[in-house]
Amino acid sequence: MPEVIERGTVLLAIAREAIADPGEPCGEFTRGHEWLRSPAASFVTLRAEGELRGCIGSIDARRPLGHDVARNAHAAAYRDPRFPPLQPSERASVAIEVSVLTPRVPLAATSEDQALASLRPGEDGIYLQYLDMSATFLPQVWENLPEPADFLAELRRKAGLPARFWHPDIRLSRYTVEKYR
Repeated sequence: MPEVIERGTVLLAIAREAIADPGEPCGEFTRGHEWLRSPAASFVTLRAEGELRGCIGSIDARRPLGHDVARNAHAAAYRDPRFPPLQPSERASVAIEVSVLTPRVPLAATSEDQALASLRPGEDGIYLQYLDMSATFLPQVWENLPEPADFLAELRRKAGLPARFWHPDIRLSRYTVEKYR
């Protein structure tokens, strides 16, 4: 258990450091921990007074975890198109959540019924892709959309598709997360 607590403490400190200044983060974000140097995908979610204030992430591992968390935290604070940039007065009080994703695993689903039967509410993050449209929901989204049909409908809507659209070429994959607050 101490490793998990240390891991969370380190990742949250990296995220907090990355949002301390609106300029691009330029620190050494692998500071002495070998696991921070390993490629990993992460999402950083910011909340102000319980409300979403920014959420940006990587769906696939492309850079060292420490750098991925720093870049995603900074982007969530200053470049999430849904929100204005984080103000200096908000930096100290914004709540930060870091989610480290496992590699995605394809779901074999050629119909919506198969897809719905494959979902594990509360556990799965889902990535949806159809042609050049894609979207993902972290497992935490199940808290607000506990019904699989609603979860999948909103995920399609997020990807720019009609909520009830299905096509055999839709590709779904699942992942889980380690979450730190």
